[in-house]
Amino acid sequence: METAKDFTFRYSEYSSIEELNDLEQKVAHASISAQGSSHSPYSNFRVGAAVLLANGEIVLGSNQENGAYPSGLCAERVALFGAATRYPDQRIAMLAVSASHQGRLIETPVPPCGGCRQVMLEYRTKHGASFPVIMVGARRIVKLDMESLLPFSFTSASEV
Repeated sequence: METAKDFTFRYSEYSSIEELNDLEQKVAHASISAQGSSHSPYSNFRVGAAVLLANGEIVLGSNQENGAYPSGLCAERVALFGAATRYPDQRIAMLAVSASHQGRLIETPVPPCGGCRQVMLEYRTKHGASFPVIMVGARRIVKLDMESLLPFSFTSASEV
């Protein structure tokens, strides 16, 4: 018998970074700054990510493209893997991601890809705590809990 169910999630939307609290602004601006190290000669789409850890450290990442596609890596994973390498026991407190095209911050924020969403979920599982994700655009900023990005997720601990 089919049982239809609704899936809903909550998010906050802002029209400028200045509407975020001071810490969120700092992490959002850090994600924009991180775009400076992007290696994106093929797409000209620069992505920056900033991961705030529980100890207050902010770890940056940027997208790294490669001619041997798909050998590149997304900004979010660069930042998450860097944070896990440098601070393996620190819980992730927040992640911000932003993108620019041809030198201009894009109007509408770009959400993390499925692979990055899965990595975020695994770090949430590792540390037992979810965290907010801020997606930054020039005219629209979206903030939501990372679990809302990957409904019906799985982990290595899920039943087989």
